[in-house]
Amino acid sequence: MIFQKRLALAMRMLTASLMLAAGTAWPQNSPQTPEPKPEPLSAFPQSLLAIRTSSGKVVNFKVWLADSPRREEQGLMYVHNLDLHAGMLFMFPGNQPVAMWMKNTYIPLDLLFLDGRGKIDFIAASATPLSEKIIGPPTTEFGVLELKGGACDALGIKVGDRVLQENFKAH
Repeated sequence: MIFQKRLALAMRMLTASLMLAAGTAWPQNSPQTPEPKPEPLSAFPQSLLAIRTSSGKVVNFKVWLADSPRREEQGLMYVHNLDLHAGMLFMFPGNQPVAMWMKNTYIPLDLLFLDGRGKIDFIAASATPLSEKIIGPPTTEFGVLELKGGACDALGIKVGDRVLQENFKAH
């Protein structure tokens, strides 16, 4: 869902760029859809989650769950501070191509891309705030965990480490 929305947005941005480059005007009556008012994070469901590092260390987190399309779209947008042991978990059952961005996200985030067993396949470290650059791994994924930018370095989390949470199958 997020990938499809992001892909559609990327296509609209590309079309607009091509129209401007060709000297074509954007239609005057094109409706601008206002951004929906963000839902407070306190309304999101929460879960406990742990990451077991390759050194055997277990790091605990309290995460919000992006459990609906609207919450998936919002994620950690509009957040100004994030605890080192907090985050947002996105689930994509069935493994699918996943792409994220940092639009309206005011703080850097580490984005951890996860397979169905919770193994970290790819980390986009300290993603640039407010960027609309598409971020994603070359593989299909089951979930994404967003953490405070720099958390992976600070806590020793690396590709290959495993997220332990009820949505991931034990191996």
